Amino acid sequence: MSLIDLNLPIDRARPPADVRAFLREADRRIRRFQRDSRIPGFVPSDFENVYEVLRTLTATDWTVGNLFCEWGSGFGVASCLAAMLGFDACGIEIEGELVDAARQLADDFSLPVEFVRGSFIPKGGEVLSAVGDDFAWLTTQATNTHEELDLDMHDFGVIFAYPWPDEERLTGELFDCYGGAGAVLMTYHGSEDCRLRQKTRTTRQTPASPRRKQG
Repeated sequence: MSLIDLNLPIDRARPPADVRAFLREADRRIRRFQRDSRIPGFVPSDFENVYEVLRTLTATDWTVGNLFCEWGSGFGVASCLAAMLGFDACGIEIEGELVDAARQLADDFSLPVEFVRGSFIPKGGEVLSAVGDDFAWLTTQATNTHEELDLDMHDFGVIFAYPWPDEERLTGELFDCYGGAGAVLMTYHGSEDCRLRQKTRTTRQTPASPRRKQG
């Protein structure tokens, strides 16, 4: 892979009042949604942690450009936080209910975030050949998300994802294959801090076949 880890000292200062108010409302809506709806695989991140890491990134010169994309955006909280920090943010989510909820949340806080429904994997991604139906989001059928955004994956300076443990390798390979040189991949891993990796050179390789989900 052409990815290197970025070990940045994270700014742990308390978020400003408007961000705290946004996080409280997002948490309230997510808890209500989880009570009333059942969508497999929807697990929220630690969004205050996500905000701290994004805020740290904005204070550095590690990011290339101002475009942010959230892979599997769920309620769109990370994308909204990115917009609050000045990123031109968007999110891609395969579940229609979550796309609707994310759009409503962004609209209610007057945040200019675009959410589209579909897979974030580009059409023709060879990685799908060995995956089958193990992961619902690993489909490119009937999806034109990047065309809707009028952006290619390599246009984004920062991409955020919260992969399941057996998706971590694949997430990195997708970013390494299709991300732009200098772009940063930010991933959340449960109770651990976010991981930051930067792509050091342009590659257009066929990703290795991912391991199948066990159990």
